[in-house]
This record gives sequence, structure tokens and C-alpha cells, in this order.
Amino acid sequence: MARGLNTVYLVGTLVQAPELRYTQNGLAILELNLAGNDHVVGDDDRPRELAWYHRVTLFGAQAEQLVNQLQAGTPVLVEGRLNYRTWESQDGQKRSALDVNANRVEVLTFGPRGDDATVVDARGQERLRNALNQVMIIGNLTRDAELRYTPNGSAVTRFSVAVNERFRGRGGEDQERTSYVDVNVWRELAEATGELKRGDPVFVVGRLVNDSWTDKDGNRRFTTRVEGQRVEFLTRGPGTGGAGTRPRQQEAVAQASTSRLDIDEEFPPEEDLPF
Repeated sequence: MARGLNTVYLVGTLVQAPELRYTQNGLAILELNLAGNDHVVGDDDRPRELAWYHRVTLFGAQAEQLVNQLQAGTPVLVEGRLNYRTWESQDGQKRSALDVNANRVEVLTFGPRGDDATVVDARGQERLRNALNQVMIIGNLTRDAELRYTPNGSAVTRFSVAVNERFRGRGGEDQERTSYVDVNVWRELAEATGELKRGDPVFVVGRLVNDSWTDKDGNRRFTTRVEGQRVEFLTRGPGTGGAGTRPRQQEAVAQASTSRLDIDEEFPPEEDLPF
């Protein structure tokens, strides 16, 4: 099993002032709602700006130290990791979510072009125009990749990656946690990764994207995934039963890593955001 990598970098503006709260054990928790724009190129070779909104959680002393420095519109840098959590809803349904837990938060300044640094959305909230939204993960596929084609002929491959991390607990003991991350890749990169199999180790670089849909009961649901912009196949270690890196696919991935993003899969309308 691949040694996990789980890193998130976000640069955006706060859509509202965060509220500090504490757990029953006295742990400080600060929830930040960040907003920004991703710059992508569509099929027509025209640049597009796609809005993103992500929730970030900061714990401990840093949360207490920062709360008085943060307000709506404050630009911040977040360095953190994806956190996979599960729970059971009131109706007994199993639910899961992928959040961002911050290891570090830094307050930024806009610099000399501060007046043009943000755009105001439909709710009157500032969103950073030149934002950063990058995810890097290393893990193993939990199932075979699924390659499909949209009605307009665009290839899309979907797979899920289990990211295993080892860390030291508060008591000094070694612990392990696993996060499950859904990944979508498009066009040439989708066709190059369509033959990935369960257990294959991969390195994925992409952007964090939120999707929404309506379930069979009419409830609005949200999910978070990674839209892959680069995928590298890693060689399985000795004794894992893998065949190692596939040269032809590796070459195809290298050629497709800079493929354009599919701009038909945009973030849900701003009025549908969960905050």
C-alpha cells in the first residue's frame, strides 16, 4: 500500500466572520468559510473563472489566536489536509463528508492591486479573484476506475483513492487514519487513466470541487471531490502482487496532464450553497 500524501493549499477570502466554539473537553474550534475563483480554459479555448466555496476547520491554540484577526473579506492562506468523516443521520442513513482540516492559517494582504483583488457574489460576499485551490494526494484505488463519455463525447473517468496516513497521537502513540477521496478526470487524461485497477497506487494533483444533487426524497445533498489535473502512476512495492508502472499509460498520462478542465461541471448556484 502506497505511503499516503494528503495536502491541501487554499488562498481565498472569508465570506463571513468565523465563530469560535469549544468541545466538552475544552478544545477550541474555528470554522472558516473561504471563497475564491479558479481560472480554467474550456473546450472553446476561452478562459473561464469558476467560483469555489470551501469550509475549513482550525483547532487549538491557533484558533484562539486568530479569531480576533478574522472578519468577512479577510484574505487567508490555508495549509491543511482532507478529512474523511462518517455519521448516521436521524433517519438511520449512513452519511459521509470530506472536509478540510487546517494545520496552518496565515492572514494575507492584497498588495498594490487590492481594489481589483475580489469580486462580489450574489449574496454580497467577497470572493478572491486570483485564488489558490490545490490538492495533492497519494493513495490506492478502492475500486476499478470507471470510464464513461458525456452526451457531447467528452471522456470522464471516476475513481476513489484511499489515503493512509500515520501520525502520532496526543499520548505519543502511533496511529493510522484513512481518508477516502473521490476523483474525476476529463478528456485525454480520463482515457489515459481509464484502465486503472483496484489497489493501484497513484499521485493526484487537482482542485477541490463541490457538487450538489437532489436525492429521491427531494433533499438537497452536497459532496466534495477532487477534479484531477495531473495523475501519475506509482510503482507497487515488492510483494504487493502488482505489475508496477505501465509504461504506455505513464506516457499517456504525462501527455494529458495539462488537459483542459470540463467547464460543464460547475459549482452549484450561489443560492444553493450550504452556508
